[in-house]
Amino acid sequence: MNNLQSDALVFFGATGDLAYKKIFPSLQAMVERGTLNGPVVGVAKAGWNLDQLRARALDSLEKHGGVDRAAFDKLSSLLRFVDGDYQDPATFSAIRRELGASVHPAHYLAIPPVLFGLVVEQLGKAGVAKGARVIVEKPFGTDLASARALNAILLGTFEEKDIFRIDHYLGKRPVNSMFYARFANSFLEALLNRTHVESVQITMAEDFGIQGRGAFYDQTGTIRDVVQNHLFQVMTNLAMEPPVRTDSESVRDEKVKVLKAIAPLSADHVVRGQFRGYKSEKGVAQDSKTETFAALRLEINSWRWQGVPFYIRAGKSLPVTCTEMLIRLRRPPTIFPADGLKPNHLRFRISPDVTIAQSMMMKSRDSEMSGDEVELVALDGTHPNEMDAYERVLHDAMAGDATLFAREDYAEEAWRIVDPVLKAGTPVYEYEPGTWGPVEVDRRLVPADGWSDPVVQKPAEVRAA
Repeated sequence: MNNLQSDALVFFGATGDLAYKKIFPSLQAMVERGTLNGPVVGVAKAGWNLDQLRARALDSLEKHGGVDRAAFDKLSSLLRFVDGDYQDPATFSAIRRELGASVHPAHYLAIPPVLFGLVVEQLGKAGVAKGARVIVEKPFGTDLASARALNAILLGTFEEKDIFRIDHYLGKRPVNSMFYARFANSFLEALLNRTHVESVQITMAEDFGIQGRGAFYDQTGTIRDVVQNHLFQVMTNLAMEPPVRTDSESVRDEKVKVLKAIAPLSADHVVRGQFRGYKSEKGVAQDSKTETFAALRLEINSWRWQGVPFYIRAGKSLPVTCTEMLIRLRRPPTIFPADGLKPNHLRFRISPDVTIAQSMMMKSRDSEMSGDEVELVALDGTHPNEMDAYERVLHDAMAGDATLFAREDYAEEAWRIVDPVLKAGTPVYEYEPGTWGPVEVDRRLVPADGWSDPVVQKPAEVRAA
């Protein structure tokens, strides 16, 4: 089954916000590339008909990426719609009819996790799970217990090889560019170990707030929303050993080994923050203790990384929007004044631009005994005809390539690491919007030589450079 291309796509939640913003543009792009040719069955309980779904798809494309008339016409011809309640077996009988001759569908659950079990059970009873794949949208559980329960539900109907847990962050080309650079350059392999690395920092900063998503965000928080999924994936891409092959299981084996080597987070290695004004957002509880910022310190107890601290921070309403990783190297022994030397570093920027940089100390022109830090920078610009993250993960799931998806053991290991802190009720400190989080970070959780705050040039500054 895993080598077969899915011959149809069924997506639950067809009238929802995710479908409107991401799924329809991705489906049109897949049609353009010739990778989507089977029925696309939208399912929702909305009182709609097929013409209304087609109109929704057109409106989606007009606002999110543009309409390719030929591709849209083909997508429109592939669309089917089932309007029905997920608790009603008749809904799933209708799905079976709309699939027609298709025998290897992919079922995409773009719905709240509370509905996953119900839908999976109904798919099994209706006979449309046999020979099929299931694509599960995040969040995959809210803690270790719920992730295990959800895995048990999925594995009651589907085999693990046919379960695709989406983390759309892995579909982003820059994240895969970092993975490629990690193993395609011999100088990186020589440096990326405890002998040369003093610390690793991963920063995911957003200069905006929760953008009207208060009800969702107040039940989630930064650690659940981006740390235990997106940023752990970035970390494992850097820290993993070279896989013996590039097939999905070999790559995912090495990522799981990284997480297994990390002890559960302790309260003294986490600082949580909440930006001033968060509690006035619609949908947010007045006494909310949900974090909009988190900084944490991890250690990977492996032969390669033992003793090297990994610092992760992420948050809303920070000074810039940027995701990057900074690997700070150990200081060399030196005959020069130590106070003028900065440790070398490697820098991987994932967004808003794709950058790989290496710093060096160069002698100052006006002094024999001092130097300046410079960076050797490689830039990777936008590629023409580049796949969007959602297009990539949908394409790969339908092709049976699980490399960019979290496996059962990975999902559970990630939750194991953060679970103690999520349950501990650690303090939440207020911070001013536009700052780098609460002052407690600088008191309690500071890498040697300090945090490296990303600097993002404005477009005008880039043009003038």
